[in-house]
Amino acid sequence: MGAIPTDPDLWFVIGVILAIFCIPSLFSAWTDGRAPRASAITALIAIGMVGYAAMNKPQGYTFEEIPTVFSEVLGRYVL
Repeated sequence: MGAIPTDPDLWFVIGVILAIFCIPSLFSAWTDGRAPRASAITALIAIGMVGYAAMNKPQGYTFEEIPTVFSEVLGRYVL
């Protein structure tokens, strides 16, 4: 098995995607009157990933560069 990648851009993109996917689950649990346990854990993991990425990238992330970060990560790891 390979080592865990330490690319902060990759951690940022995965964290943002996880955060986006957990939002509908959070709302669904709240509207059904259930405790959003799994969604809350997923949200905490996503926040941790984005926080890790922000701490390990010296200049941080701006809203203007987020689309560029996504396209670079997709080009680097997917395509």
